[in-house]
Amino acid sequence: MKAATFFDGGGWREGVVEIGDGGRMLLREVAVPDDFPRLDGVITGGFTDHHVHLQLVDHTLLTDSVLGRVVDLGANPEAIARLAVHDSVSSSPGRPSAPGPGQPAEVLAELCTPPVAIEFAGAFLTPPGGYPSDRDWAPAGSFREVASTEEAAAAVAEMAAAGASLIKLASNSDASPVFDDDLFRAIIDLAAERSLPVVVHTQGPGQAQRAARLGATTLAHAPFTERLTDDEIAEQAASVTWISTLAIHDGAEYRTAVDNVRRFHAAGGIVLYGTDMGNGPTPVGLNPREIAALRESGIDGLDLLRLLAPADPRDPASALFLLPGDADPLRARRLSPADLKV
Repeated sequence: MKAATFFDGGGWREGVVEIGDGGRMLLREVAVPDDFPRLDGVITGGFTDHHVHLQLVDHTLLTDSVLGRVVDLGANPEAIARLAVHDSVSSSPGRPSAPGPGQPAEVLAELCTPPVAIEFAGAFLTPPGGYPSDRDWAPAGSFREVASTEEAAAAVAEMAAAGASLIKLASNSDASPVFDDDLFRAIIDLAAERSLPVVVHTQGPGQAQRAARLGATTLAHAPFTERLTDDEIAEQAASVTWISTLAIHDGAEYRTAVDNVRRFHAAGGIVLYGTDMGNGPTPVGLNPREIAALRESGIDGLDLLRLLAPADPRDPASALFLLPGDADPLRARRLSPADLKV
């Protein structure tokens, strides 16, 4: 048993780490004497990636990562629901080999999944011919083309029945048609009836502001196609959360996104760590390029830990991770029994 400083998702607290039944390490919040043996470093739970696409990566690699929760924002609802149901099944030496992009839902469903909590939106909702229906990378069933309020109601009901905790809506005017205002609002309202927030992929001039005006709660990407004015940043910060996904960009789009995030964060806007995992050769785990981009945007230290949304390490179901004294998430590792030896 050792004393430890830990991060509960909001701030620093004190407690002890001990080995419980079955050899599982547990953290308890208690007052600790000054002379008690102490861990060298600080404790946190697994981090959250708020934007992933598990059908496009070898998701079994999450087992060895420092992520404790992922939010899938666009997948075949049947396939991702099966993964989510089995999210507490540990990996085993005899499991089947991992699927490649676009393999059938049956292959994904048969795999043992890592002990990482999986939340999901299910399929993208998009107008006929809308993004990502024209993309080769989009797995079968990962989007629903919606042309009317009736079709929107059916699509939202389908995602809710599959177990979705949110709805994903596409609004990409750079490459495809987008919903008109009435149908966009209707989807927001239909989702709200089921207490499902709506996350919107916005791309193209004016789309980020339009999504906020029409009632979206979260943008799947920090705006990258245009530099928002300071007034627009203030409006966004008052009502909308941004998922970062900075590292998927380069050149002018990267500079625009970083500049927008820097001013949005300074204005009090809520940024969540997300990588669009599966968009190109992204790591299946914590992404050093995303962390570096967030730091370039002026987000570091306690603010960086907060947007990583780690699980509360006091939760017996949470894995425990040890960070160095400077709490750098890129140096986090799983806590081991050897760390508790005096």
